[in-house]
Amino acid sequence: MTNITIASNFKLLGQIMEIYDDDSFKIKSYLNASRTIEKLPVELASIPEDKIFSIAGIGKAIGSKIIEQLQTETFKVLEDYITKTPSGIIEMLRIKGLGPKKIATIWNDLEIETIGELLYACNENRLMLYKGFGEKTQNNIREAIEFYLASKGSFLFSEIENAATAFDDYLKKTFANYTFLLSGDFRQNAITIEKLVWVSNAPENIIQEIITANNFELISKENEVFVLKTPTNITIHFIQNKKENLFNKSFQLSCSESFYDEFAKKFPAINTKDYNSDSAIFSENNIAYIPYYLREDIKWIEVAQKSALPKVIEPKDIKGVIHTHSKWSDGANTLSEMAESAKAEGFEYLVISDHSQTAVYANGLQDRRIAEQHKEIEELNQSLAPFKIFKSIESDILNNGHLDYTENILKTFDLVIASVHSNLKMNEEKAMERLIKAIENPYTNILGHMTGRLLLSRAGYPVNHKKIIDTCAANNVVIELNANPRRLDIDWHWIDYALDKKVLISIDPDAHSTKGIKDIRYGVLAAQKAGVTAKENLSSFSLQEMESFIQKQKEKQP
Repeated sequence: MTNITIASNFKLLGQIMEIYDDDSFKIKSYLNASRTIEKLPVELASIPEDKIFSIAGIGKAIGSKIIEQLQTETFKVLEDYITKTPSGIIEMLRIKGLGPKKIATIWNDLEIETIGELLYACNENRLMLYKGFGEKTQNNIREAIEFYLASKGSFLFSEIENAATAFDDYLKKTFANYTFLLSGDFRQNAITIEKLVWVSNAPENIIQEIITANNFELISKENEVFVLKTPTNITIHFIQNKKENLFNKSFQLSCSESFYDEFAKKFPAINTKDYNSDSAIFSENNIAYIPYYLREDIKWIEVAQKSALPKVIEPKDIKGVIHTHSKWSDGANTLSEMAESAKAEGFEYLVISDHSQTAVYANGLQDRRIAEQHKEIEELNQSLAPFKIFKSIESDILNNGHLDYTENILKTFDLVIASVHSNLKMNEEKAMERLIKAIENPYTNILGHMTGRLLLSRAGYPVNHKKIIDTCAANNVVIELNANPRRLDIDWHWIDYALDKKVLISIDPDAHSTKGIKDIRYGVLAAQKAGVTAKENLSSFSLQEMESFIQKQKEKQP
């Protein structure tokens, strides 16, 4: 075991102990030992064990722990701390600007245990509510986390979209004599992306020119596939293909394996005939064009053969902004600013859904503040008409499944979004009991982010999707498709079942700023993969339709 490893072990032990606010003397001793060992001119492994204790700064206790590591290549006290500490908490020590004391606050007060959750909290301005976390600190932590996550090589669609489209434009403009077809998961609106893929007829010297000009790293080249890394750690595949069947290859790479197999079974010409465009693959086989985003589920092939594809929802179909937060809770903008921004974007209404009283970490609204906010809403509605702000709340679902307000308070809202925000480590039985109870509450109108997942960082609690959807159908509860690109929850794979059960979806940005309203688009992209139409989405309702919907929902209340 090297000095570097031993020093790192002592440093990590001291940091973890500091998170737990353990014995300050031992913490200082371990951190000092780490610095001492780092500066040693010779390896500890080359020093006789009895001589280790005589090294300046190394006493009996530290010396015995050094010998333990040299003899066993283990460090029991450190391993014990690691075992009882969530891995995400230890990982936070790698984030610039996050020391043990700040991590302790994040873990104990915000109940955050992963870096992805922490980034989400930064985006919701939650750190600023705690001592030691100002706006500048929060922004620095956010930037450090984004840099760290990017180094892992997996990206949200929203994180990689600009880079993909910009590089695609660069290829087409700079190398116009060759064809570059952006293919793969990106073409399908995949919610997470591990690599960007281009099919091209460009020769190797041109690809080498692209590599050099953009400071890419060539990872491998095998069977005409160039695997590259960009300076920002994005993986790129260039697939060389002969000119005649570029579109065949791109088609194969831009749909699911089951979709391609089914298509090839029905239209075997895809294996023998060369097509000169993506659309020609469909037109020359006498089948309606299937958009890239629908090329996962084989059912769309039969639907397209019958020319019965739905008119899938588009961003322009969204009429109102549902599920937003303001400075009344943990939003970055005032209620007036949120409304003015939504109105300027052409929306007909805004549903303000600040956090409820249990969400102390998010400055949730107590009864008195609800009345004050409603007064402001009424005043703004007079000045903003015909644009309208609806009174809503994102009410926390408590451990027993109850919402965190009395019936008298819940009655004052136009809409109630019920969401789980705490105690996320539930087994399926507990999660289902909690969610079903909330859905059956007559004041619940929308079930927010069903599983609590955060893409690439938190899987969310386990649920029986079908049972939840069935319960929503029975209780006339809408299911949110949370459009925040880190959530996109409900997962689009389950939307098809919800639509079959006549359950409305609601594409909502969960916006904590005026900028966050634009996240609606990512919810639409996810909904497109499930073939959602405008009439199946609540936020596509016009102002008049929304008012009628709310009136009908009120009929559920006792």
